[in-house]
Amino acid sequence: MGDSEAVVTDSSASMDYTSAVYNSAGSGACPPEATGDPNASGAPVDGTYAASGGYLNSAGQKGQICVTNEMPAMSGEEDRLWSIVRANSLDFNAWTALIEETEKVAEDNILKIRKVYDAFLAEFPLCYGYWKKYADHEARIGSMDKVVEVYERAVQGVTYSVDIWVLYCSFAIETYGDPETIRRLFERGLAYVGTDYLSFPLWDKYIEYEYMHQEWSRLAVIYTRILENPNHQLDRYFNSFKELAGSRPFSELRTAEEAAAYVSGIASEADGEVLEGEVRPGAAEQTPKPVSAGSTEAVELEKYVAIREALYKKAKEFDSKILGFETAIRRPYFHVRPLNVSELENWHNYLDFVEREGDVNKVVKLYERCLIACANYPEYWIRYVLCMEASGRMDLADNALARATRVFVKRQPEIHLFDARFKEQHGDIPGARAAYQLVHSEISPGLLEAIIKHANMESRLGKLDDAFSLYEQAIAIEKGKEHSQTLPMLYAQYSRFSFLVSGNAEKAREILTRALDHVQLSKPFLEALIHFETILPPLRQIDYLESLVDKFLAPSLDGSTADKEDLSSIFLEFLGLFGDVQSIKRAEDRHAKLFLPRRPISELRKRQAEDFSSSDKTKLAKSYSGAPSPGQSLLGIYPNAQNQWQAGYGAQPQTWPPTTQSPAQAQAQPWTPGYGQQGAYGACSSYGSNYATQQVPTSVPQSAGYGAYPATYPVQSFPQPTTAMTLTPVLQPAATVPQNYYGSYY
Repeated sequence: MGDSEAVVTDSSASMDYTSAVYNSAGSGACPPEATGDPNASGAPVDGTYAASGGYLNSAGQKGQICVTNEMPAMSGEEDRLWSIVRANSLDFNAWTALIEETEKVAEDNILKIRKVYDAFLAEFPLCYGYWKKYADHEARIGSMDKVVEVYERAVQGVTYSVDIWVLYCSFAIETYGDPETIRRLFERGLAYVGTDYLSFPLWDKYIEYEYMHQEWSRLAVIYTRILENPNHQLDRYFNSFKELAGSRPFSELRTAEEAAAYVSGIASEADGEVLEGEVRPGAAEQTPKPVSAGSTEAVELEKYVAIREALYKKAKEFDSKILGFETAIRRPYFHVRPLNVSELENWHNYLDFVEREGDVNKVVKLYERCLIACANYPEYWIRYVLCMEASGRMDLADNALARATRVFVKRQPEIHLFDARFKEQHGDIPGARAAYQLVHSEISPGLLEAIIKHANMESRLGKLDDAFSLYEQAIAIEKGKEHSQTLPMLYAQYSRFSFLVSGNAEKAREILTRALDHVQLSKPFLEALIHFETILPPLRQIDYLESLVDKFLAPSLDGSTADKEDLSSIFLEFLGLFGDVQSIKRAEDRHAKLFLPRRPISELRKRQAEDFSSSDKTKLAKSYSGAPSPGQSLLGIYPNAQNQWQAGYGAQPQTWPPTTQSPAQAQAQPWTPGYGQQGAYGACSSYGSNYATQQVPTSVPQSAGYGAYPATYPVQSFPQPTTAMTLTPVLQPAATVPQNYYGSYY
C-alpha cells in the first residue's frame, strides 16, 4: 500500500544514452529510427533545440536536424509570420497564426510541420495541447516511431502535467497490445503526478484499462494507492472501491502475495501455532470448533475494507487542510496570459503551508505543479531554488535554476542576476561572471544592475581594475546608442563606486565632468550629481552645481515642469544643508519666480503641509556618518528617478569594500530627500527574504530565441516512496533520491 511515487527518477540515466534521431556533432548523418517502445530511450543527445534549426548539445555545439529531402518553398504569409517570430520569439499569437498557416499549406509535407512545431515548442514547451497536435500529425503522415518520439519529448518537457500523461497513455492503449508495456507507462506517469490533487483523469484511465481486462486484484491495488492521498475525486474513489469489494469475491481482490499471506495465516490458526514436537497441555480435552471458511473470508474482507477506510479518512483529514488552496487555483495549466494577484498569492500561501508540513516529497511535487502555472514568474523559481538549497538538495536547486535561466524566464534579467549571486555564494566564480555577462550583452533592461553587481563582485575579489573596466566598457557601448537612458546613471554609479572603493574624490568628479560631454541634463542625473556632492569632503562645488541647475531650469531646455520643480526643490534642500545665505536666496527667488505663481492656492496649502511634515529640523536631526551604509544603493537614494529609468534598473543592496575616510568626510551631513512624490527606486531585498512579493510579468513567457527542447527520454524506472521528514528552517536534507527531471540538457 506504499506510495508509488518519488520526487524523480535517476538523473544519471538521462545522461547516458546515444543519439537516436539527431546528430549532435552536426555531421548530418541519418541515425537509426527510434525503437517505438514508450519505455525505451530514443531522443536527441544532450539536446537543446535551437529555433533556427538543429540542437545545442551539452557543450554548446549546434547539431543538425537530419532531413531526407529539401524543405519546400514558403508561402508569402508563412514568410511574413516567420519574420515576426524571429524578431520576437515571445509573440504567442504570431506563433499560433504561423502554425495554422503552415498546417493549411503544408498538407502532407511533414518537414514543414516538424519545423514549425519544433521551433514553437522550443519556446513554449509547457503547451501540452500542441504536443498532442504534433503527435497527431506524425500519426497521420509520419510513423508510429515518430509519434512515440514526440510524446517522449513532451513528457520530458512538461513532466508534471497530468494531461500529457493521459494523452500518452491513451495513445499507448490504442497502439500496443502488450499489457505490461502499457502498465509500465502508466506507472511512469503516476510516479510524477499520481499525488497531484487533480490527477484523477490519469487514475480513471488506468482503472478503465484494468476494468476492461477484468484484473480485479490490480483494480483493488489501484484504489488503495489512490486512497492514500487527497484527491479531487476521493469520495468517488472510496465509494467505487466499496462497490468493487461488495461485488467480487474476496479471493479475486487479493494479490498473489496477499493470498499467500492469508493462506499462511489460516494454516497457522488451524495448527494453533504449535511448534514442531510441542504438545500443548490439555490438548486431548479440547474439542476443535468447526470454522466456516465463508465466515473467515467475510471477517478478512471486513478487515481489508477497514484498513482502506482508515487510509481514506486520513487522506480526507489532510484534504480539509488544503481544500481552500486547491479551490483557489483557477488555472493549473500554463498560459501566456498573466495570472491575477490573488492566484499568485495563493500559490505562495500553499507553498508556505506544505513546507511547514515537512514532507520533502510533497514540497517538490507542489513546486513542480506551481511552476507549470507560474512558469513566467522568476520569484517562484527563485523561491524553489532557495528552498532546495536550505534542504541540502543542491542537485534539485541547480536543476531548477538551470531550467529557469535556460528556458522559462531566460529573458528576465532578475533571474540571471540571482543566478550570478547564487553561483558566487557557492564558489562558482566563472559561472557568476558568465551570468553577469549574459545580462551585459543580451538583456539590456538589466544592464545597469548587472554592471553594479558584477563590479561589486570583482571588487570583493580584489580585482578593482577589472571592476573599473566593466564600467568603462559598458559606458563605451552605451555612448554608441542614441538617447541611451542608461548612460547617465552608468556615469553616476561609476563615479560613486570609484569614490567609495578608492577614496579618490578627484577621479570621481572627473568621471561626472566627462559625463556632461555625452549626456543630456536630466532630473535623475542632476540628482545624482547633487547627492554625490553630499558625500564628498569640502570644498563642495556649489557654484558649479548651481550653473547646471540653472541651465536645466531654463525655459529653452526640454523637460516637464514637474521635473524642473522637483529638481529645484532638491537643490534648495541641498543648499539648506551646505549653502550660504546668498546662494540660498538666489535659489529661493528663482524657485518662487518659476513655480509659485503657477500653483493654485489649494495646492500651495497642501505642499506647505507636506513640507511641514518633513521639515528641515527633522532632516537635520539625522546624523551622517560618512559614506552610505552597505545596504544603500545609488538608485535607492533617488526617489524621483522611477519615471525616468526603467524599473528593471533598480539596484540591489551592495556591500561596498571598506574605505578610509578623512575627518572631513566623517563630519559630512546627510542629504535626505523629503519631497519625492514619485515611486522610489526600490532597492531589491535579499532573495531569501522577499520571495513572497508578487511580480506580474509585463510580457509573455521570457525565453530566448533558442528555446530549450526536452532531451532524450531514458527508461524511467518508476520510483519508490521517499520518507517524510522535518524541514529546518525550510527543509532538512532528504535521503538521497536519484533525480531525473526534464532531461539532461538542464
